[in-house]
Amino acid sequence: MDEKKEKDALEEQIRENLQRAFMEKAQENVPDRFMSLLAQLKEQDEANHGEE
Repeated sequence: MDEKKEKDALEEQIRENLQRAFMEKAQENVPDRFMSLLAQLKEQDEANHGEE
């Protein structure tokens, strides 16, 4: 196999591995602690806009 084909094959393998890792992370649930923090921020934002 020539050098260009080896490089292309390696780049393809890296691309596939990165896509797989990203998809696994993207499918994970958001931790409850983050959801709680987001809810608190939303409540604060709604309270602040209600005072204006």
